[in-house]
Amino acid sequence: MSTRAPVEAPLAEEQDGQCRFTLGQRIQFKLVEWIAPLLIRAIGVTLRVDMSAEEGSFTNVDDILPGIYPFWHRCVFSAAWVFRNRGFGVLTSLSRDGEFIARVIRRLGFVPLRGSSSRGGWRGLLQMQELVKAGGGAAFTIDGPRGPRYVAKRGPVLLARMTGVPITAFYLAVERGWVLKTWDATTIPQPFSRVYLRAARHIVVPADADEAALEQCHAEMQAALERVTAFAEAQYGHTPN
Repeated sequence: MSTRAPVEAPLAEEQDGQCRFTLGQRIQFKLVEWIAPLLIRAIGVTLRVDMSAEEGSFTNVDDILPGIYPFWHRCVFSAAWVFRNRGFGVLTSLSRDGEFIARVIRRLGFVPLRGSSSRGGWRGLLQMQELVKAGGGAAFTIDGPRGPRYVAKRGPVLLARMTGVPITAFYLAVERGWVLKTWDATTIPQPFSRVYLRAARHIVVPADADEAALEQCHAEMQAALERVTAFAEAQYGHTPN
């Protein structure tokens, strides 16, 4: 099966031939674009990653394509390390925060596709459809770009209906980490910590799913995310926060 990646959406400041950010912001983007991947790699190589999966899910991170993978925004640091260099398409918003994320993940071997639940969403989904149908993977920070935390949006359900590829929710718990004071409580693992990956069983969305079926699949995805979150955090005696 072909694994040809779609054409990447341009960085937000390059779209429409216009500069969308100030000079100061563009300098910040460049600094973060180089520093953040170095930080992720420096911490990542010290981590020990364990995983488990519900029956009917993937059991090896090297055998996960094609696939549609929603996860909570707070896991983005750990997910960027664990799933690096696999050509995953990642839907990132057209906001300033989305610009930071797009630049960083591109350096880590992901394909940033620009759009969100509020702007450019269908354009991003169509690019993800192309990628997944070619045998690739699509990842969604599913409560982003600005929350509310732990409330899943609908994008993966629509993409699963468009492609026939199942949804596999996952979560990454951190044994010891720094929790940022952000809306999503982003967690950065401390060096030499453990990270636990828990994957949910596949969710299949029928190609002829009507509105009621889509709602049911959406609720199933939300429940799967909550389930794997609680399971993974419990491995270290934590509860979701």
